[in-house]
Amino acid sequence: MKKASKKIIDTPQKLESLRNKLEKQKSPSAKSISICIGTGCAAQGSRKIYELFCEAVKDSGSKVEINTKCVGCHGFCERGPIVVVQPGDILYQNVEEPDVEEIFRETVLKGAIVERLLYKDPTTEALAKTPDEIPFYKSQQRIVLLNNGIIDPTNIEDYIAVGGYGALSKALFSMSPDEIIDEVDKAGLRGRGGGGFNTARKWRSCRNAEGTPKYVICNGDEGDPGAFMDRSIMEGNPHSVIEGMIIGAYAIGSSQGYIYVRNEYPLAVDHLTNALSQARERGFLGENILGSSFSFDIKINRGGGAFVCGESTALMASLEGRTGEPRAKYVHTVESGLNEKPTNLNNVETWANVPAIINKGSSWFASIGTEGSKGTKVFSLVGNVENTGLVEVPMGMTLRRIIYEIGGGVKNGKKFKAVQTGGPSGGCIPAEHLDTPVDFDELTKLGSMMGSGGMIVMDEDTCMVNVAKYFVEFLKKESCGKCTPCREGLSQMLYILERITKGEGEAGDIEKLKTLPKLLEGTALCALGKTAANPVLSTIRYFQKEYETHIKEQRCPAKVCKGLFSYEIDAELCKACGICKKECPVDAISGEKKVPHVIDQEKCTKCGNCFLKCPFNSIIKV
Repeated sequence: MKKASKKIIDTPQKLESLRNKLEKQKSPSAKSISICIGTGCAAQGSRKIYELFCEAVKDSGSKVEINTKCVGCHGFCERGPIVVVQPGDILYQNVEEPDVEEIFRETVLKGAIVERLLYKDPTTEALAKTPDEIPFYKSQQRIVLLNNGIIDPTNIEDYIAVGGYGALSKALFSMSPDEIIDEVDKAGLRGRGGGGFNTARKWRSCRNAEGTPKYVICNGDEGDPGAFMDRSIMEGNPHSVIEGMIIGAYAIGSSQGYIYVRNEYPLAVDHLTNALSQARERGFLGENILGSSFSFDIKINRGGGAFVCGESTALMASLEGRTGEPRAKYVHTVESGLNEKPTNLNNVETWANVPAIINKGSSWFASIGTEGSKGTKVFSLVGNVENTGLVEVPMGMTLRRIIYEIGGGVKNGKKFKAVQTGGPSGGCIPAEHLDTPVDFDELTKLGSMMGSGGMIVMDEDTCMVNVAKYFVEFLKKESCGKCTPCREGLSQMLYILERITKGEGEAGDIEKLKTLPKLLEGTALCALGKTAANPVLSTIRYFQKEYETHIKEQRCPAKVCKGLFSYEIDAELCKACGICKKECPVDAISGEKKVPHVIDQEKCTKCGNCFLKCPFNSIIKV
């Protein structure tokens, strides 16, 4: 008979006993150094910074225990690498290797503050020592990201110490599967992957569907440009996703789960693989979980790099080893999904919300957000905004508060022009709608969508026609090409948009761009094609004059589309250095020493070399 491992937790009592033990080991005065090793900070050298802190602790000979650990993404990616020192919750930003010695000497050993590494308010110049004092964090309400930046994602005991797997214990021993689904239903949880479908309804349909085995899948194939919400959750708190999946599997009656992760997320794969191994070792996965009669396990599959595999049926086809192509929607995946068996699919953020709902109750979750959109939503706030990063806010917070209160407003004092939400199939929302509450229904009314949570801020120097072209080009490349409307419709839209941005637009082009989307929406096979025209329709809806200027005047008001604006030399700024003249490939620039140079517009090919090379910014776009 095989002897059970001493690490196995096979009763709820053992889980609580371990949690209590871990709690007692904590001390408010304990010294610790947490270094973010999320992908953003790691790209800026945070792993080396972690190693240097470890060496500093080792070389210090301090008799006081100093805990140095890696943590997940804090969200404030604009200011990474981020280091937090306890006690005091002191947050240091933009930390570089030479700063390690000073932080360790002054803050860790002496308790003093290194002011130059603190956050400084750009308006008041006040210094902020802790996250609670930084505007970026003040207006957020964190559920999914609550423990990111606090726990070590590679250490299951860190997760258990903050209540991890307590929701699983409660679900297995205090609730029936129907009671779990009812609780999720009362909470009003909707899918965070884009569609916003009622999560409990999907679970119940899968539970009641005929056929076994039943499967649960986590969609981690996050492919929207600029989006990194799911990546950061998988990297920073993988056990929250795993625990949510186990609870969902118990409610549905599934014994096998899959996490489908984007291939470009190696750190997420590493942390998930490690977390699954630790969960099995402790008895949270495998046979007779926590000593119950319920058995369930999870496998990881890496995506093939195709955007369309984020669509549920294409993802399942990929899991089966087939080409990732969607199928017609009249057959629901909850009835016939993976291997033609009942299958429930939710995205990373949706699964990560489940433990909190079971632990704190549906009433608590439903008290957050709006009537039709409960809870919080994680957004990746990027583009022309001061504070790029991950933000988690209650549903219903306005775009203005997110962009200006949390994001710090538009970069370089520029004027706000639009914000694109919902990924490449989302829409562009102008300044007149900045006070719109962000939830599933309100964004749809504006011609956009929630999507998975991408939010790209654009300033006055953005050409909206070019933006529409960019997203259509992206979708055309990522379309599987299986259905004719998507394959040909996207090609036609891109052809028209390319002509317009080259100054070759024709009368009737705008009308064609309004007609094609109706064809796609009504006939495309999957959501990629049905929603592909949102960027085009929304930019025409709010910025039609910009399209008309491109077509009628062959001019780009934002001075972005090559050939639709000119370069001139500002005589007051020109130092007559001759660099622009030297770099011009067609000898269109003339001028003598100490005399401001001039561009011959007849000769100029508008290549932009002079604009890029001028060291005095004397060449302007007109």
